[in-house]
Amino acid sequence: MLAAIRWIFLGIFVVLFGVIGCIFCILRPFHRNNTYVWARIFGSVTRILGVKLEVKVHPDVPPGGPYVYICNHQNSWEIFTIAAMLPPNTVTVGKKSLRYIPFFGQLYWLAGNILIDRKNKGRAHGTIAQTADAIKRRDISVWMFPEGTRSYGRGLLPFKNGAFHTAYKAQVNIVPVCVSNLHKKIKMNRWNNGVLKIEFLEPINIANYSKDSLRQLSRDTHDVMKSKIAQLDEHVSANDKGNL
Repeated sequence: MLAAIRWIFLGIFVVLFGVIGCIFCILRPFHRNNTYVWARIFGSVTRILGVKLEVKVHPDVPPGGPYVYICNHQNSWEIFTIAAMLPPNTVTVGKKSLRYIPFFGQLYWLAGNILIDRKNKGRAHGTIAQTADAIKRRDISVWMFPEGTRSYGRGLLPFKNGAFHTAYKAQVNIVPVCVSNLHKKIKMNRWNNGVLKIEFLEPINIANYSKDSLRQLSRDTHDVMKSKIAQLDEHVSANDKGNL
């Protein structure tokens, strides 16, 4: 019964706020804070899903940016969990096909998020330039998933280098964001789905790196994030055992 109620609520919520959000964004299309406003609304659904978010931000990450945030990419529940922690003046980078998802896709586009053609590998440099230009022109931060795809419980996948080249081209710092395991965490028929831990790590000063060193920076950052995610998972596991 609980699962049915939740699914019905989610369906109504996405349609209703997708329509309202589109109207709101039509009145101020592509405003740099549209995504933040609607992310907070979509993020409120985590309470309905029975997930408690615990967010820790490194003191050297003042709000405002601009930054390139890089985060591990797990599954579709991130529409709500990532939304709940998205900083102000931040947009995400998504594939163009998102635009065609009824209600949500139109809201995603009008909110000012950056849509790219991931299937066209030959346009990778153009995509980096497009995103870096948006950061500088609109004075925004960008949230990216360097794995390039959802992991679905396979751990932190190898990074692609696009996010690092984007930060280098825009000359903005990189903020790694680590999220504890979300795979199979949310069960719709379970009232309490536990804690999800999120940590914003110390910013990486891109000015300290040359273009030739970005590939190594990508590998080093992957190692740091993998270690931190394992640490967060241990804390969540210990917390869950303590609540039994």
